[in-house]
Amino acid sequence: MLFAVRMNVDIPRDFDPEVRADLVAREKAYCQELQRSGEWVHIWRCVGQYANISVFDVAGNEAMHRILWSLPLFPYMTVEVTPLAQHPSDLAAG
Repeated sequence: MLFAVRMNVDIPRDFDPEVRADLVAREKAYCQELQRSGEWVHIWRCVGQYANISVFDVAGNEAMHRILWSLPLFPYMTVEVTPLAQHPSDLAAG
């Protein structure tokens, strides 16, 4: 099942720099692990923002929920999830 996910990150400005660096490093490692597994299909930066739009290919709602809640930065995110379905005008649907 495909999901488009927008993640806006808002880490407090007064956050301890060492804790922040560790958190960001763990987020990157987890993201790359999910990319290697094929679950995190695409990730795009939203220019000028601490945000991304990503596409996930996972088994279903519960898998998507588990992944998001396991993100180290999740407590500092606003997340918008949109389930996707193939469009009938897509050439690949032909």
